[in-house]
Amino acid sequence: MSSPAPLVRVSGLRKSYGSRLVLDNLGFHVAAGEIVGLLGPNGAGKTTTLSILATLRNADAGEVTIAGHDARREPRAIRRQLGLAPQSIAIYPSLSAYLNVELFARIHGLSAAAARSATAAALDIVGLSERAHDPASTLSGGMRRRINLACAMVHRPQILLLDEPTVGVDPQSRERILQILRELADSGVAIIYSTHYMDEVERLCDRALLIDRGRLLADGPVTELVARAGSRHRMELALRGQAPADLYAGMTGVERVDSGAGGDRLTLMLADLGKVAEVLERARAAGFPAIEFNLHSPNLSDAFMTLTGRALRDYEEIQS
Repeated sequence: MSSPAPLVRVSGLRKSYGSRLVLDNLGFHVAAGEIVGLLGPNGAGKTTTLSILATLRNADAGEVTIAGHDARREPRAIRRQLGLAPQSIAIYPSLSAYLNVELFARIHGLSAAAARSATAAALDIVGLSERAHDPASTLSGGMRRRINLACAMVHRPQILLLDEPTVGVDPQSRERILQILRELADSGVAIIYSTHYMDEVERLCDRALLIDRGRLLADGPVTELVARAGSRHRMELALRGQAPADLYAGMTGVERVDSGAGGDRLTLMLADLGKVAEVLERARAAGFPAIEFNLHSPNLSDAFMTLTGRALRDYEEIQS
């Protein structure tokens, strides 16, 4: 069977602010029921991309099709299908949680009766029914983030655009948000999830897009991208005593990656985690037992570093 047509299709997207090129021939797609992580360092073009998808900005070139509608010709039709939760919390502090969400329901065209029903349902989903009539200003940052999400989803959109939706939230709210998003995707909603938190993408997203300087560097399942960082695990050892330089010479699947001189601290690359016990036993048998060790397995941060040569926060985001 052929795959369904993507709900979001982006091709050849270009955008500049003055002389600064922010998006450079960016293209990707997102299907119904899929959560796609949008990853890149500050200034990579993530927020600009979401703004263009939300029809808040126009691209200089390229095509954006959302739920079958062209972004340039049919922005109103697109807005009915979209929910946007921006990085800056976009709610009214003096209004209650209920009135904030109801307002967005009405803005999206729901009747008074439908707005009341949808608001109650959205607040129940985000776990704020008991605080529905409290002013937003009296709620925690995590709760306000959840109101932000409820406002984005109250009209039951086909596509959700989320820009750093868990920044500054407490652990309980973070878990609640991630659970909500997984349930929405399972119901068929397409979600584009921009974040700096690699662990969230690894847990939540079906695919990840790695972008840098407005260019798409990689697009694929999280496990596939992590594999690009190399399949080996790093083990850092602190030993009791000055071990010889050749302590691990000749061990299959074990490679020294530090200076190679002897010492009480070593860094090894392991072909698989099954080598850990063998490494520890050799050190013990040689009279230099490990007093501490750390393991690091390849992750998305490693993949990004491999592709770009820098970490996700190496330069400042363009504010515009």
